[in-house]
Amino acid sequence: MIPFSPPDIFPEIINEVTDTLNSGWITTGPKTKRFEKEITSYTGAKSTVCVNSATAGLELILRWFGVGPGDEVIVPAYTYCASANVILHCGATPVMVDVGVDFNMDVSKVEALITSKTKVIIPVDFSGLPCDYNALNDLVNRRDIKSQFSAENDLQNKLGRILVLSDSAHSFGAQYDKKIAGSLTDVSVFSFHAVKNLTTSEGGAVCLNLEGFDNNEIYQNLCIKSLHGQNKDALAKTKKGSWKYDVIEAGYKWNMTDIQASIGLVGLKYYDERTLRRRNEIFKKYTDKLKPYDWAQVPDYKTTNKASSCHIFPLRIKGISESQRDNIIEEIFNKEVSVNVHFPPLPLLSVYKNLGYRISDYPVTYDNFSREISLPVYYNLSDAMIDQVIEAVVVSVNGIIEK
Repeated sequence: MIPFSPPDIFPEIINEVTDTLNSGWITTGPKTKRFEKEITSYTGAKSTVCVNSATAGLELILRWFGVGPGDEVIVPAYTYCASANVILHCGATPVMVDVGVDFNMDVSKVEALITSKTKVIIPVDFSGLPCDYNALNDLVNRRDIKSQFSAENDLQNKLGRILVLSDSAHSFGAQYDKKIAGSLTDVSVFSFHAVKNLTTSEGGAVCLNLEGFDNNEIYQNLCIKSLHGQNKDALAKTKKGSWKYDVIEAGYKWNMTDIQASIGLVGLKYYDERTLRRRNEIFKKYTDKLKPYDWAQVPDYKTTNKASSCHIFPLRIKGISESQRDNIIEEIFNKEVSVNVHFPPLPLLSVYKNLGYRISDYPVTYDNFSREISLPVYYNLSDAMIDQVIEAVVVSVNGIIEK
């Protein structure tokens, strides 16, 4: 069976983790701090704080910005549940917007959803393709949109507008207008989950890019907030005479460990030349071999101003129903190939259905989802395996649509 997305673990990663285990320092420490600096350098962001998941990173920023009951946060209807769950965690209301044919938030539909209660917009870089950040950044900076913003604390008053918080879970290494994801808007949050292009087994990073703010000061605040509100982490307390600490707020336990950072440091070292290069090769082979079929709708992973990180290859089958898609997936699995679907849209999930959201309000979202099949993409997927995947897909699709 060809697996869907095993992690890329090679000897140098194992050696780096072993070095950490032997160092006597396995929680947040020197390697986590180094990883933060290297992510900042790679992305071009102003500062980076590493956390234990992208979900934690998203919620960390919402809580730092003071989002709470009575507030609204705009989020695409087509995303993983974490993007919206964090809004509920804060007591705020998710306001869902439909997506475009590229799976990303339809920015043209965002303006109509903005109210005086809107505090944050969370675009999601689906499959690794960046959203239209120029349009989104221009929108929140428009005078008439800023005039609607109702600040409720000093941070919100200083920003003076809606915060753009990018869910960049899929897009590490992606490009938009020759800039790297992580530096495209106010704040970007990456995921380093086991299936991501760059993994730390579990983990994430918050990249800060706020104009008019001291991003290093924000970094210090986020470190405190993500470690129970403690004003010194374990590394700081090792310095002579620095054992005393205080807890200045009731914070959270969201820090990354040096074991996790060890995996990420090596992955980042080879990211462009190893990971991105191979994933681009896989996307090209899928595209070249599937595009000739009339029923195949392959994703745009390179445009005039965008380059995807090639995280997910979301193939859509033209003219089929959701049940036909499910039957095709079953046939593909029968041919020893693992595929997936990204994702059941938020309004189809029970928690959001029960809150009153309806998939019928998001027609493009449902159309994309109902025809989508995610194909395997990972470094060790050989050309022969790609051919096997393509053959399984072609035979399975033809077998269903010809019935």
